[in-house]
Amino acid sequence: MAKYKLILEDDFTFELIGICSSNADYQLCWGINKTLGIQLSKIEDLNLLVKKIGEQEFSMYEYFDETEHITYQLVKNTSNQFNHLIPEKDQIDYFLLIKNNYTLEINNILTSLKELDSILTAFIFDPEELKSKSNLIF
Repeated sequence: MAKYKLILEDDFTFELIGICSSNADYQLCWGINKTLGIQLSKIEDLNLLVKKIGEQEFSMYEYFDETEHITYQLVKNTSNQFNHLIPEKDQIDYFLLIKNNYTLEINNILTSLKELDSILTAFIFDPEELKSKSNLIF
């Protein structure tokens, strides 16, 4: 009998924006919601099991645009125990993931975010270039 091996590949086809902000996550969400016209709301924290450290919790917000079928997820890069979701980008405070975006221009979103007083700066990242990219699959 022949043996078959199932190989699953992670899907990194989403837009990723890194945000630097000294504000609390709920304050940042309020500004993003107002600027982008969305309604990010708090969901259950992202739990991640990290080798040699243990379980880490990362604050997370989400919004699904039913008209455009776009999912927005804002996740804090620092856990409750001060470890990083993406350690190689420890200067980034939050990551905004935009999934299934086929209608909006990512540079327009970035420009809108940079106009917020609560955001010091924001950057577009290619998830494929990150060493810890698998931490962004949730």
